[in-house]
Amino acid sequence: MSLPAHHLELLSPAKTVEIGREAILHGADAVYIGGPSFGARHNACNEVGEIAELVRFAHRYHARIFVTLNTILHDSELEPARRLVHQLYDAGVDALIVQDMGLLELDIPPIQLHASTQCDIRSVDKARFLAESGFSQVVLARELTLNQIRAVRDALPDDTTIEFFIHGALCVAFSGQCNISHADTGRSANRGDCSQACRLPYTLTDGQGRVVAYDKHLLSMKDNDQSANLEALIDAGVRSFKIEGRYKDLGYVKNITAHYRLLLDQILERRPELARASSGRTDILFTPDVDKNFHRGHTDYFVTGRKEDIGAFDSPKYVGVTLGHVTRLGPKWFELDSAEPLANGDGLNYMKKREVVGLQANVVERVGPGEAGSVWRVFPNEPMAQLEGLKVGLAINRNRDHAWEKALTQKSSERRIGVWLTLSDHADGLALTMTDEDGISATAQAALTLAPANDPQRAEATLREQLAKLGNTPFVAHEVRLALAQPWFVPAGALNALRRDCAERLDAARIAAWARPPRKAEVQPPVPYPETSLSFLANVYNDAARAFYTRHGVQLIAAAYEAHQEPGEVSLMITKHCLRFSYNLCPKQAKGVIGVKGQVRAEPMTLKSGNDSYTLKFDCKPCEMHVIGKIKPHIFHAAPPSIIPAQPITFHKTRPA
Repeated sequence: MSLPAHHLELLSPAKTVEIGREAILHGADAVYIGGPSFGARHNACNEVGEIAELVRFAHRYHARIFVTLNTILHDSELEPARRLVHQLYDAGVDALIVQDMGLLELDIPPIQLHASTQCDIRSVDKARFLAESGFSQVVLARELTLNQIRAVRDALPDDTTIEFFIHGALCVAFSGQCNISHADTGRSANRGDCSQACRLPYTLTDGQGRVVAYDKHLLSMKDNDQSANLEALIDAGVRSFKIEGRYKDLGYVKNITAHYRLLLDQILERRPELARASSGRTDILFTPDVDKNFHRGHTDYFVTGRKEDIGAFDSPKYVGVTLGHVTRLGPKWFELDSAEPLANGDGLNYMKKREVVGLQANVVERVGPGEAGSVWRVFPNEPMAQLEGLKVGLAINRNRDHAWEKALTQKSSERRIGVWLTLSDHADGLALTMTDEDGISATAQAALTLAPANDPQRAEATLREQLAKLGNTPFVAHEVRLALAQPWFVPAGALNALRRDCAERLDAARIAAWARPPRKAEVQPPVPYPETSLSFLANVYNDAARAFYTRHGVQLIAAAYEAHQEPGEVSLMITKHCLRFSYNLCPKQAKGVIGVKGQVRAEPMTLKSGNDSYTLKFDCKPCEMHVIGKIKPHIFHAAPPSIIPAQPITFHKTRPA
């Protein structure tokens, strides 16, 4: 079972259970979170008991909880992973996000499975195979265009939901197709421990050794932002809208979730054929702003076609929002003309050549009007003499808005489920029934001796007013109906107790009424995999995964890169980002340009960072770049990674007889 075709799901990340709760309160229809192990963010782990509490909280709003179990697993880890899946199922988790196909060969409960972005789902054939192999939701590659997404949607069965990343940091490589971290450091991205080589500075040289770019962050992408494309993505078939960020802090999750909640709600108001995937209405108590949180600039990447400005080459750091420019320098301060107000504790920065110089504003004072707005005197935490390059006329940015961040540490949203209340009388007292927007009802009774009210009109008004006070519950009263023989006098304490009892019963009834989506059955007989041979890029790291692919007709299966069976040069990274294109050296760009006459060729180029060098090769037909290199000897000769030591560790390639 997938999402109903007309439901839109906002899917938010959670590093911790506390952040998960706030994501739901700020409008998430679902939350994805890491368990105690085997999640692709090794520093974002949570105990099963804590996740069970989050599940109960989420199901109150009929929101879903997904747990990431999306690393590739060593053979010695299969049994612990199997046990963990059972524990998560018992905790009420709605679905697992997985990469390793070996999990499908294990004795696991009927929990719904979602195919992680690490599965590298770029083609119609791959998506359809996964949909027919038991996956209810597939996370498409971030690099797909609207037309490619639409083609996948058209090819999938109706019981499969398309999930797509709409915001957050971008990996430059196709997910699951990057081994540069493991080759250089032994830290595997496929096992949740990426060393982020893509954020390092590199020098790029051409085939003749000429420098094309010097010491720039050539593999660092701007951050994904699909704010302007939501409706187009809906029309292309996306139904689950995913925010990246299981390492991100509470303020980021609150802000970005609220931002997209408001945008999706605007679409839902215009398009009644669509509906929210969970219950309730979210009221945001602040103004979301995607520029207030850490980002490297914004890009919609390839969704609307290839663009030249997707890279964050100058710096992988967050420079924030431009405030204004320096107007005057003093011995312990500088003055800044800004249209925005400043606050003590703000984080500021400026560019010195290509370097970001950061400072903290200890104290700020408004000293008068300015051309842009107001002139502010800033007393930095750092001595003025240490702020090299600070001069009159220099642009100043703010990457930490202290007042805005402080507001987000307080209550910043409310999420309420609409209810209709009916108060009725009977021989033994009163009964209160609450029915919510999903049609779920609960009734509470109070044994009372009823006395007629002296002022009937005032008594009715008091009853309605008291019963509507649902402030400490997840409910909001849409209507209070009095089905009474006559207006009664009811002590306030008795009425409040009846209301609380009924709200608690409805809360429990909502949780009990939640039907966990079942595991989707695999098509029988098993459908063939689109290819009959798999290279190391298929990330097959255990015998169970090997058995899965064999069962689906694959004859030649290489071991994952982490198995240390690829000592020579291979594609350590495959990416849609092309440095030839970025520097106007692409043959397709030169085609038809007068005077070029074909001298631009897709010849190898070289990337160098420190002592590490990589060859760049360009596959122009699919418009992809390969970063070629080899594993360092000391890593190759080390034991393949596993969180559970196992001796001896061996891997075998299965070859046709």
